[in-house]
Order: sequence, then C-alpha cells, then structure tokens
Amino acid sequence: MDTVQMLNLILIVILILILVLGLIAAILIFKMRKSKEPQNNNEIQIKNQGQDQAKPNLITRDGKTIDSIYKFMEFDEVLDNMIVRKGRKQYAMVIECKGINYDLLSEDEKNAVESGFIEFLNTLRYSIQLYVQTRKLNFEDLIQNYHNRINEVDNQIARLNAQIENARRNGNKDLVSKLEFERNRKQNILEYGESITDYTEKLSESKNILQQKTYIIISYYTAEFGDTSTYSNDEIDDIAFSELYTRAQTLIRALTSAEVTGRVLNSEELMELLYVAYNRDQSEIYTLRNALNSEYDRLYSTARDVFEEKKNRINRQIEEDAAKLASKSIIDADKEQMEKRRKENQIKQKALEMVEEYKDDMSKPLYEAAKQKVKDANVEEAIQDKPKRRVIRKNV
Repeated sequence: MDTVQMLNLILIVILILILVLGLIAAILIFKMRKSKEPQNNNEIQIKNQGQDQAKPNLITRDGKTIDSIYKFMEFDEVLDNMIVRKGRKQYAMVIECKGINYDLLSEDEKNAVESGFIEFLNTLRYSIQLYVQTRKLNFEDLIQNYHNRINEVDNQIARLNAQIENARRNGNKDLVSKLEFERNRKQNILEYGESITDYTEKLSESKNILQQKTYIIISYYTAEFGDTSTYSNDEIDDIAFSELYTRAQTLIRALTSAEVTGRVLNSEELMELLYVAYNRDQSEIYTLRNALNSEYDRLYSTARDVFEEKKNRINRQIEEDAAKLASKSIIDADKEQMEKRRKENQIKQKALEMVEEYKDDMSKPLYEAAKQKVKDANVEEAIQDKPKRRVIRKNV
C-alpha cells in the first residue's frame, strides 16, 4: 500500500468520525430544546418566590417571562377597610375630609382655622399622605331617588282620592274637607318634586360639574412591631387594623380644631377610590357599581338558569296583571253598585210621590202600609215581577 492510499484511508476515517460527532450533537440539541418546551404546547405557569408567590407569572414557548397584571398594581387587595400592599408588609387606611370654604371666613375665623391646622400638624407622630381626587358629579342615584319619592306621593294621592269618594258616599263632609286639604298639599309636593327632578336631569347633562375630594392616607408597616414570621395572616391583619384605626380616630379628632370633619372609608368606598384612580376616563362613563352589578369581577358566570329566570319573570308579570285586574274589577263593581243604589233610590222616591198623590183616595192604614211597602220593597224583584201579557191570536 503506497502513501496515497494510506492518506485516502485516513481521510475517510476522519470524515466518518465528523459525521458521527455531528449526528450526536444534533440529537443532544434536539433533546435540550424539547425539554424546554411546555408539555401541552401552551403557556405554563410558575410561581414567583417571596412576596409574589400567590401571583403566577407566565412563560412562553421561547422562554420569555410575561409579568402578571398584579405586577402593575400598587396594592394586593382591599380588606377590612384597609389597602394591603407589598405582601402584607404595608397597610393603608384612608380618611375622607370635608372642610369649609376658607375664602368666605373672616380674618379672625381664618386665624383660628390656621392655628387649628398647625395644632393638627404638631400632633402627628407618623407620616401621612394627602391625596386629592376630582370626579364628575353623578346624579343617577339622586334622580332615581327623586323618581321613587314622586311615585310614592302619587300613590298617596290615589289613596286619598279613594278615601274622599268613600267619605262622600257616607255623607261625612268634615272628613271630605280634611282629606281634600291633605290631597291639595300632596299635589303641591308632587308638582314641586317633578320640577326639581326635571331641573336635576337637565343639570346632569352638563359635563362641567366637578367635585373635588381630599383624602388623608395613613400607612402602617408590619416591621414596626418586629418579626412577623410567628404570626398568622389573620393576626397580622388584626394588629394592623387596630393600629390604623387608632391613628385614624386620633387624626379625625385633631382635624376638628381646624373645622375639618373626617371619616374612615369602608372597603367598598376604597375600591371605588382605586377604581377612579386607575380608570379616570372610563369611570365617568361606567361606574364601579355598574361593573360590580355586571359581575365583571367574576371569573365565571354565577347567573341563574335562563329558563328559571324567564319562569320567575312570567310569574311576576302574572301577579302584577292579576293585581291590576282585581283592582279594576273592584272599582267597576263599586261604580255599578253606586249607580244601582242611586237608581233604586230614585224609583222609591218616585213611588212615594205617587202614593202621596193618591193619599186622599186611601184610608190611613192603607196609606201607611203602602208607604212602608215602598220603603221595604226590593226594586229589582219588583221590576222583574211584571204581569205577563196574554197574546190572543186570531185565526184567519
């Protein structure tokens, strides 16, 4: 074997080794990539360590991390009139303040308010934050309340009309006069309420009516009472609530020296405060109450079965229609009875006049008996008890 053949053989062996090594490398890379892919070819969730352990992140197929929406929120939850932050390391309570118009005060009153505010600042032993939020006035609840009151007054007037008619039938003039006076008063209230409602509805169409509210935010850190590892979450919440509530009441009492009143916001009001802060534009169009009533905070539907709801709605409609029919039937029957009694009285009065006309042609006992008979007679039976006429046909 010469040198050329030996070199060719060595070259072939080297090429075979390169191909084998390339194949082994390709298999290893394929296995490594497959181990990084999710089992269901979808996104998989992993839990963060530390304070965000309960809030999962997402990992895509290419290994990139998608932050949860909770990462962008500056609070964890609203609990027992408190805002919980930083994994139960910070708690906040909010006081809504309602002051006076400083510009309308006299100089002495202004000095007294300033002195009271300085005294309030001197009583602070911990940091606070002042937060001012401007909202568009919402007249929907007020207008709905006006409509409910108007409907109530209207129903009262309808009941008074029925009582007046009843009193007139009984001939009680004093009661009729009192009831008419009360009805006139209710009608004046109704007209005034309708005008106020119309004015408020027109006022609500304006978008320039704003309301500015001032809040004091009090914070409490769990590090203030030391190591929390030996405490449960409920115990930490109770300690934070007690401390924050004590601080809030102290501030509210100190604010009175500056002619400012305050109150602690409850959990629902805190959620509305945060909702407006995070949704400044949408909050004027779609309020928090509308969102909660639409159950936009639910992850699944909790509505009742649609057929059950339809059945209940039909039953309610039947009850309303039955009540209307019964009321109309009672009123119509009452009118018919009144008309019937009026007609009977007229018939008896006319009969008595006729008996009185033939008084001289009758004896006194017969006259008295005839009068009594007319008074005691059943007009309907007497009218129906007519003598039958005999019809005589002539045979042709």
